[in-house]
Amino acid sequence: MPVRRGIVALVVVGWLAAGLGGAYLYVQRYVDYRGFPKPATPNGVAKGTVREVRFHSSVVSRGARYLAYLPPGYAQEAARGRRFPVLYLLHGVPGTFTVFTNVAQAHVAANVLIARHRMPPMILVMPAGLQGTLQGDTEWANTRAGRWEDFVLDVVRDVDHRFATRADRRHRGIVGDSEGAYGAVNIALHHLDAFSVVESWGGYFTQTPTGVFHGASAAQLRANSPADYVASLAPQIHRLGLRAWLYQGRTDTADPATLRSFAAQLHGAGATVRLGFFPGGHDWGLYRARTPQMLAAAGRWFSHAPGRAGFSATGRSLSVAQLQRIQAHRRRKCLALRPGQRMAPACRRYRARHR
Repeated sequence: MPVRRGIVALVVVGWLAAGLGGAYLYVQRYVDYRGFPKPATPNGVAKGTVREVRFHSSVVSRGARYLAYLPPGYAQEAARGRRFPVLYLLHGVPGTFTVFTNVAQAHVAANVLIARHRMPPMILVMPAGLQGTLQGDTEWANTRAGRWEDFVLDVVRDVDHRFATRADRRHRGIVGDSEGAYGAVNIALHHLDAFSVVESWGGYFTQTPTGVFHGASAAQLRANSPADYVASLAPQIHRLGLRAWLYQGRTDTADPATLRSFAAQLHGAGATVRLGFFPGGHDWGLYRARTPQMLAAAGRWFSHAPGRAGFSATGRSLSVAQLQRIQAHRRRKCLALRPGQRMAPACRRYRARHR
């Protein structure tokens, strides 16, 4: 009898262990792939390679690393003297640098686009910000929490030193999702001499005194709010040129007028701007679906130098002239408000500047 009980106990323990192990694997797989199938390049399509690179950063003391996607045939072509454009991808929070391969399957999309001649062979680089499911907020900015904007530039320098890149602004772009999208726009505008292409996937364009910017001065917030300073960059943007793709989901909680307004500001400062509103929310269902389109757009822009500013929209949007009339109307309403009346943050900022 004791022997039988012992056997039963072992069976129960084994069953529980197997159940817990299965649950752990399920959760881990969801964290890694967000419920999507594991990425796989279709049969018959040449595969590039994805490498994790660890390097010395002047601003991040530990764990300085990034993923690099190298297109099919990279080694042979580089040995012959070929150089490649580079697109940098900044992850959001919560998230890790592997989200672009595990979830967005950017490497698979690149393999397919290159095979179909819809994108020139190029290098994709995914810097690692703070990693973790419940932490990781950096805004990709220089704050008291770390010099993460400078870290991105460290990554650029290491990539240009380590790989066969076309190390000029025309052939270098930066994109991101959510927080990474904000970071990409902020970094690109701070360093117009380094990037000629920028994409925002569900991003935002102003900072608030919260998170890593808690306690920041008004000047620091303005200096890290692209919507507040982009107009001042008009001489540089007109001289250098800049190409931007800005989009968000139609069911994103962010006000679509904010994206339209910033697109109009960026175009007014001299950039070529594409604006889109696509089915989806603020999640990887949307970003994953649009990754091939965004990679192809960057590849097309890399193929020629920035030219005269243009504007185009996809989905529900307004013309620049319509946006300007709406903004003028809102400004008049802001100035007409009496002290003590409730007003939006954008209105408060406008009134503060025009007292």
